[in-house]
Amino acid sequence: MGDLEIRRATEDDVPAIVAMLADDPLGAQRESPDDLTPYLAAFKRLETDPNQHLVVAVREDRVIGTLQLTLVPGLSHQGATRAIVEAVRIHADERGSGLGSELVRWAIDTARRLDCHLVQLTSDKSRTDAHRFYERLGFTASHEGFKLRF
Repeated sequence: MGDLEIRRATEDDVPAIVAMLADDPLGAQRESPDDLTPYLAAFKRLETDPNQHLVVAVREDRVIGTLQLTLVPGLSHQGATRAIVEAVRIHADERGSGLGSELVRWAIDTARRLDCHLVQLTSDKSRTDAHRFYERLGFTASHEGFKLRF
């Protein structure tokens, strides 16, 4: 990926991250890039939590990808810490370039380095292309997920 940098997100990156979150059919229904107030408040919470790793992929000073890696300590699995990958997004003109694989591999490598025993993620049932992508990276659809929205 040559000149690609994966780094911790800064507050200045929030508009680009939100734009990527909103740039698909599901995100267009739930995101509001015209009002960054709630996103900036969430960013403040994320940047002070040591178990949160919000990163961006940058090329030529342009944010072209993002994901959030969350560490969850627990008692299950003999006190194992697990890592959760969330909000993987690639800028529309970078999709298919291998950037998504690079970002997810970064998350896997970081989770290993931080002594996690498991990396997990969820993906909306309608995102069949994403399911194939994650399976190519070694993930298995081993569980059924449940959500309760408020």
